[in-house]
Amino acid sequence: MNSKAQTTFYSLMLGLVVIILALSLASSGKTFVDSAMNASTGDFIGLDCENTTSNFVKGTCVIADFSLFYFFGGIILIGLAVIGANISIGGSQ
Repeated sequence: MNSKAQTTFYSLMLGLVVIILALSLASSGKTFVDSAMNASTGDFIGLDCENTTSNFVKGTCVIADFSLFYFFGGIILIGLAVIGANISIGGSQ
């Protein structure tokens, strides 16, 4: 087997592992963000995004809500970059 083809298959496998890892961790990340945006309960201090009047807390809630998309979207894009970099550089010519 050609070494360029081996490199292409390796980068494909590595990229898929990164994408699958991001998708599997997304549910626990969503649980964490949702619990941080809820009201305080017991020993856990939450932001209480639904009942706040502070602009600072509202801004923090918006940033926390967007962070899920940016973090896991970035990890998926890194996985796609691993796959695409080898193909665009010429790993399978």
